[in-house]
Amino acid sequence: MKIDIVVDVKTTLGEGPLWDVEQQRLYWIDSFDGRVFRATADGREIRAWDVPAKIGSIAIRKDGSGCVCSLATGFHLLDFNTGDVTLIHDPEPDKPANRINDGKVDKRGRFVSGSMDTMESGPNGALYRLDPDFSVTKLDDGIIVSNGPCWSPDGRTFYFADSWSGEIWAYDYDLDTGGVSNRRTFAKVDTSRGGAADGSTVDAEGFLWNAQVYDGKMVRYAPDGSVDRIIEMPVKKVTSAMFGGPNLDILYVTSMAKPPLPRFPGDGVLRGSLFAITGLGIQGLPEPRFGA
Repeated sequence: MKIDIVVDVKTTLGEGPLWDVEQQRLYWIDSFDGRVFRATADGREIRAWDVPAKIGSIAIRKDGSGCVCSLATGFHLLDFNTGDVTLIHDPEPDKPANRINDGKVDKRGRFVSGSMDTMESGPNGALYRLDPDFSVTKLDDGIIVSNGPCWSPDGRTFYFADSWSGEIWAYDYDLDTGGVSNRRTFAKVDTSRGGAADGSTVDAEGFLWNAQVYDGKMVRYAPDGSVDRIIEMPVKKVTSAMFGGPNLDILYVTSMAKPPLPRFPGDGVLRGSLFAITGLGIQGLPEPRFGA
């Protein structure tokens, strides 16, 4: 196993790595600076787009012309050709201290993304589903910081975390309706050293990888919730992960250069880098695109 830096753009809050199989390109974001990045598997041909607010995640549209963005001000469309950003829907216009955060696409092309309290102090967030027709449905609420949405390989178990709950949850997921039910604890996260569950991805074997922010770990959980493997990262503030590359066998991991609140630890010169872990002998799953 080897950990390398793919790109060092010092993202203030790097998040949301997304490998698009059709384009063979890696996307990621800077949540605080409001930017979407794209590069080749080895970090070349970097392209960036600005968005007008803090951004939590993206999903590539079915036709590849742009992406859906979870912004502080709701769900938007970003056109890759023009750079134009268009509002779809703001589900929380009455909660100015919230922003839409982490999100992923299910097997039927729906985008599931949750909101968060930007001060990370109260259960003011919720989990939403954006359908291809741009309708929005609330799936759950009472959440402080929405993070780590992803699915089992068959798409019928949905994983999700409220970072400061100390747990990663599993729901039954109805692929026909996009509904969730039967929320239960999938795994308990060791928060004794100040870490918390951040972004997640599921590999082809059905194991869940979680970035444990502020504790500098990538943790692989077996389908029964037990810890299978822990990888110590070069920085403490790792934020999210996804498999990519031509063979879907590179684990890309984002990190932040500056913590959002002063109580969190700093990192050294590698802060804010985009990392690639190779030699794991494990493959990921293709990320679906948004749309019908």
